[in-house]
Amino acid sequence: QVQLVESGGGLVQPGGSLKLSCAASGFTVSSAFMYWYRQAPGQERELVASISSSGTTSYADAVKGRFTISRDNAKNTVYLQMNMLKPEDTAVYYCRAIWTMRSTQFQYWGQGTQVTVSS
Repeated sequence: QVQLVESGGGLVQPGGSLKLSCAASGFTVSSAFMYWYRQAPGQERELVASISSSGTTSYADAVKGRFTISRDNAKNTVYLQMNMLKPEDTAVYYCRAIWTMRSTQFQYWGQGTQVTVSS
């Protein structure tokens, strides 16, 4: 059974840091495209960062230079290191996995973790 479980969210002051984790089961993260999205109240869900199966990373302009996506294949976990956090980073952060097997695409979402940036 495929599961994505996010953790690491919380309340942090502006300028602070948080590291989100997305623990995967039922598939291997190194074989999938992994994504972090976020959704602020009243806003659409937006893509924050991605890492391909080959390890290529990509970031939204709003977080470039502040956030880093990575994965630990041994732990089958993807991370989002968030530095220099701003109040506008406040959102629920979601992990998403997409992969193709035998011409069938699979995609799954985690349940989300709340990040609040406030003094």
